[in-house]
Amino acid sequence: MMKTKTKNIIKAIGILCIGILLGSFIFGGNDTPKSEHDHKTEQAVKTIWTCSMHPQIRMDKPGKCPLCGMDLIPLDSYNSSLDANSFQMTTDAMKLANIQTMIVGSKQANKELRLNGKVQIDERKLYTQSSHIPGRIETLKINFTGEKVHRGQTLAMLYSPELVTAQEELLQAYSIKETQPELFEAAKQKLFNWKIGKNTIDNIISTGKPIQQFPINADVSGIITAKKVELGDYVNRGMPIYEIADLSALWVLFDVYESDLPWVNVGDEVSYTVQSLPGETFKGTITFIDPLINPQTRVATARVEVKNSGDKLKPEMFVSGVIKNNTSKSASKDIVIPKSAVMWTGERSIVYMKSNLDNKVSFTLRNVLLGPSLGDTYVIKEGLEDGDEIVVKGTFTVDAASQLAGKPSMMNVSVPKVMDEEENKLDRISVPSIFQEELNDVFKAYLKIKDALVKDNFETAKQSSKILAEKLKQVNMELLKDQNAHMNWMASEEKIKKSVEQILNANNIGEARMSFRHLSLSLTNAIKIFGVNQTIYSQFCPMANDNKGAYWLSLDKEIFNPYFGDAMLKCGSTKQIIE
Repeated sequence: MMKTKTKNIIKAIGILCIGILLGSFIFGGNDTPKSEHDHKTEQAVKTIWTCSMHPQIRMDKPGKCPLCGMDLIPLDSYNSSLDANSFQMTTDAMKLANIQTMIVGSKQANKELRLNGKVQIDERKLYTQSSHIPGRIETLKINFTGEKVHRGQTLAMLYSPELVTAQEELLQAYSIKETQPELFEAAKQKLFNWKIGKNTIDNIISTGKPIQQFPINADVSGIITAKKVELGDYVNRGMPIYEIADLSALWVLFDVYESDLPWVNVGDEVSYTVQSLPGETFKGTITFIDPLINPQTRVATARVEVKNSGDKLKPEMFVSGVIKNNTSKSASKDIVIPKSAVMWTGERSIVYMKSNLDNKVSFTLRNVLLGPSLGDTYVIKEGLEDGDEIVVKGTFTVDAASQLAGKPSMMNVSVPKVMDEEENKLDRISVPSIFQEELNDVFKAYLKIKDALVKDNFETAKQSSKILAEKLKQVNMELLKDQNAHMNWMASEEKIKKSVEQILNANNIGEARMSFRHLSLSLTNAIKIFGVNQTIYSQFCPMANDNKGAYWLSLDKEIFNPYFGDAMLKCGSTKQIIE
């Protein structure tokens, strides 16, 4: 009986073990597929794309924000081991966002400056042919401008009663020269003063008759550029008859805008072409730069002296020139980067540094100090070194993603800034004319606020601020396809909007004027960057803002102070003309 129970127990244990083994075999085989499924699920998770200004937008592929038209940026995970100020992005997301980088290096910084100008007569070779005797024009040998003349050639014949009288005095003095030689010498000297030569005087004495008509001979060779008299005219001694220009050497005068003057120096070589001589390139050296600027055109003149071999060049021809200058004062090289790599708000300039970590890359904002603008590039004075890798395309996308992730960005004022020493010289960004017209509507509303403050009318200023706020909403940022332009407008719009809100919430005209100061600065930067296709005067009152000074914009040269109104209406001056 005991043996039977023992056998049954052993059988039960055996069956249990076999069941466990079978269960493990049947159900345990799903562990690997489950793991693979989870892995595939992780791989199947798609990158989510959003808008930096409208985070509620979520898209499963890159594109444009349906609200503002900005490029969408990827939402990505971040590595906690990174610098707290770094923004991380996968290499795949970087490719999808079309972000490109470059390694910076030092090179000779050359600025190519394009100038327009005209061929002009050399002022030193422009001569006024005048009459050396008074009389009546009896004959004109040269009857039209453009005719060539040679030195000594007869240009006109004059009848001079005074000269006839002087000849008769000469003949009378000659008859008594033995007794009064001084009188004869004085009569001859009188004729010499009228440029009557010795041979002509001897001829008068030998014939014993006065000459009735005397020639006016050319003093120089050249081209007749102007005829000052007509047949039968009476002329006085020293009166101009012709203008004669020697065109064997000419001047080429280039217009140099005020902002370009630092890059043009005496001794610079200029390559230039002439519209009427296609295919030919001329070279010359700048010999003189006008020390005065034309107050209307805001340009100075750079002179190139040229030899006019073959008479190819003619006065008033249009020319286009190019100067290539080394911006460095020494032979040292500078770091030069594309303008597309730089983002700025007028207060600071930034670039994004790239660094690699495993299969991901990180981007860190860095402030830089800009040097001269070289067309499509900038010289970097501070902030970058040889070997640094920076973003040169897609900078806006990186900045937007960094901002969305709460990292330092261009819009984050908590980032320490490096002031550009030329921060008031904002580079113009090319934008559609429609956008400029919309910005001009904002500016017109601004002028109404300014005029109201000039008249000390607080309520009208607030009403005009409402109009400006509406005009600001109507500015279509989708017109700005360039990312740099888009970002700059976003920054300007935010500041303008904030200043307008402060005016609307002001309790008195003093508070409104303080907010108007901020509005003026923000709108000035926007107009400098985008333009409004008209001339604007930036004016300044040193006594406003508690004697710290304040600017405003106007279409009128005359000063009408919006910060003091009638109290000090004419206090201020024009500091800058914005074209």
